Amino acid sequence: MTENSEDTAHVRRPGIPELRLAGDASGRPAPPPTPPGEAEPELPRDRNQAILEAAKQVGAVLKREGHRFALAGSVAVYAHGGSGNLQHDVDFCVRPEDAGPVEDTLREAGLPVRHPPEDWLIKATCFGQDVDIIFELAHRRVSTAMLDRAEELSVESVRMPVLAPTDLLWSLIAAFSEHHCDFGAVLPIARALREKVDWDRVRSDCGDEPMPAAFFFLLERLNVIPAPAEGASS
Repeated sequence: MTENSEDTAHVRRPGIPELRLAGDASGRPAPPPTPPGEAEPELPRDRNQAILEAAKQVGAVLKREGHRFALAGSVAVYAHGGSGNLQHDVDFCVRPEDAGPVEDTLREAGLPVRHPPEDWLIKATCFGQDVDIIFELAHRRVSTAMLDRAEELSVESVRMPVLAPTDLLWSLIAAFSEHHCDFGAVLPIARALREKVDWDRVRSDCGDEPMPAAFFFLLERLNVIPAPAEGASS
């Protein structure tokens, strides 16, 4: 994932006339879709706010239908108190067995859904923003236990389950490989959430993989996390 570089770009609401949006925090229904032929209203100029609106709407739809899920990615970092400079999409985690029902729910809500070549997620679009429905993180299936550890937090006044900080950092660090090793994107997240993370568990779950080990060494040298106690397993 790369940092969002389009925060000041105009973001327009795409034409999805069947979208049944959730109501706002007051319980009022969302405004009806723009009739064909009329100028469509703009979302906030700030790309970050458009991403948050997409996260709120999809999260509300999934909650309404009773699906098990957890918000992940940069919006989850934001919900835990991290940076509001969001990355380029919205990520939700679901169990593999729930992917089909979740896809049906999104289609029924009027959201376009597609299957990318990767077999560990499906993609939807809401308010012009990509929404990834992920059922495998760092080559590990999303489990009931992981969703049980999720914390219910407010995302711009909409409460939803959010991946726990320890699982969130593990998912980012365990994904490092020779082909994907963007320490610069994860370093500020580790700084922001370091007090909320069980680093011993993250180390243990990452095992002795070289790229995560290199990142832990960097965090230690920068005094973001302490070095493991002598004799402790990595």
